[in-house]
Amino acid sequence: MSNFDDQMAKAIQRGAQRGTDREAAERAKQMSEEELRQLHTKYRLKFSEQIENCMRRLPQHFPGFQFETTYGDRGWGAACSRDDFSPGDGGRRGNSYTRLEMSIRPYSSLGVVELTGKATIKNREVFSRSHFQLIPEVDEGSYAQRIDAWVLEFAEVYAARR
Repeated sequence: MSNFDDQMAKAIQRGAQRGTDREAAERAKQMSEEELRQLHTKYRLKFSEQIENCMRRLPQHFPGFQFETTYGDRGWGAACSRDDFSPGDGGRRGNSYTRLEMSIRPYSSLGVVELTGKATIKNREVFSRSHFQLIPEVDEGSYAQRIDAWVLEFAEVYAARR
């Protein structure tokens, strides 16, 4: 009987240790989740600032564009847009819409930093893109280059279609 009692005590001790280990692992996971959120916030601030800096320059080169900072549940970034009115067929007035919007999406359980961009020139979609990398693997240089490239591509296509 003593042998059984010893085995029972050891089994209870092992079970308690497993519970403690599981709680410690859960705490470590929560810490890493919080670290991922903090890193995402750092990237979001850096990249959304670059988006704003690039897009603020569009109205300087193309008068008539309106700049706006965007933020909320769709992400943080900026947009530039303009409405153009022109005489249409049969005396009717025509209008065309042009807009470039770029943003960094909010943090999600996927653990990625996602850059989105959408461009429309004279009512026609030019591109709708998304680029993402896992938060620990983010290459800041590639995001910076991509933001610049998308704004420059928009400016080139808009200048060709004006």
